[in-house]
Amino acid sequence: MPPLFWTLGCLYGASSVAFGAFGAHGLKQRITDPNRIANWSTAAHYQLVHSGVLLLANIAAPQNTLAASLFTAGMTMFSGSIYCLVVDPQRFKFMGPITPLGGLCLIGGWVALAFGRRVPISRWS
Repeated sequence: MPPLFWTLGCLYGASSVAFGAFGAHGLKQRITDPNRIANWSTAAHYQLVHSGVLLLANIAAPQNTLAASLFTAGMTMFSGSIYCLVVDPQRFKFMGPITPLGGLCLIGGWVALAFGRRVPISRWS
């Protein structure tokens, strides 16, 4: 069985492509505000980029569960809250403060990755 963060990185990557496609095609039929469409695109973009980083971190720094946890929490909170706010801003208004917390987790993931232990590049092969 693959490690948890590898599986999460793959699933988050796949879902970001699906969310991006939905935003480019299906969402435009329901929402006409270009700012909300742009926000959806930003959420999908950040989710895709950080899914790749989570996969890379799993290979380069497999013991750095802090970085992996922060990336996972950050993608969930940042992108997830934006998706909800775009779909129904009134219903999910309470999620507005969650977005910057997710962003802080993403930043924290990068910092934890920078200062955590990693596998030397020569050992990747």
